[in-house]
Amino acid sequence: MKKYTAYAKVNIFLKITGMRENYHEILSRFVLVNNLYDELYFTAKESEKFEIIGDFSCNTEQNTIHKAYIALQESIQSSALERLMKTHAINVDKRIPAFAGLGGGSSDAATYLKMCNEVLHLGLSVDELAIIGLKVGADVPFFIYGYQSANVSGIGEIVEAYEEESLEIQTTTPDIEISTPKVYQAFRENFYKELHSDEALELREMPSKEILARYDIERANDLFTPALQLYPRLKEAYTHGWYFSGSGSSYFKVEGL
Repeated sequence: MKKYTAYAKVNIFLKITGMRENYHEILSRFVLVNNLYDELYFTAKESEKFEIIGDFSCNTEQNTIHKAYIALQESIQSSALERLMKTHAINVDKRIPAFAGLGGGSSDAATYLKMCNEVLHLGLSVDELAIIGLKVGADVPFFIYGYQSANVSGIGEIVEAYEEESLEIQTTTPDIEISTPKVYQAFRENFYKELHSDEALELREMPSKEILARYDIERANDLFTPALQLYPRLKEAYTHGWYFSGSGSSYFKVEGL
């Protein structure tokens, strides 16, 4: 069976721009990490139960791939999709660390949706897949579009390609399992501030390397300080010149800086 690649991502910057009901609106530069990825493929099975094969700490119902299946089936009501998942398991060669701010779960979900669209000839457009993916998680649309670099805004549904040179990115992930909802809650309660429109415009247009040259780790990512408050061990793992991805716990640096 054909293998499909689900790349990790880092957030060059991540700024909170406001609130929409219970969701935080963001502006962020997402960049794919070309040297870190999971691989997904279908394998035949005998049991009709939905099955994911891979190194996951969550149960099947909590897995983003299963959530993507439910969202897709609710959208298209496909007997072919149901039949596929009764006869085949999703096999995941897992390399992206979980709870790490690298988007592994979202990337897996997006890749699964694209796999089903291709294998079953569903004919869904990228925009249609992104709408379905957003039901699974805020980061999924970025991975659906597959841009190397993009400005992501709203609650994750607005993904705009950003043209720049490909970046060589190194990541390191300390053994600290971080809760994204708790980090956002700490930000909201203790550090809440909204991005000024002038700075937002500047960040949208500025190349990633220039952003990292100008911004330190705290200024680049609004979630670093609340994450540090909740998980003090993050300070032990920090090395000067590295940056924080998403809500963590991963740090990254770009070659040449």
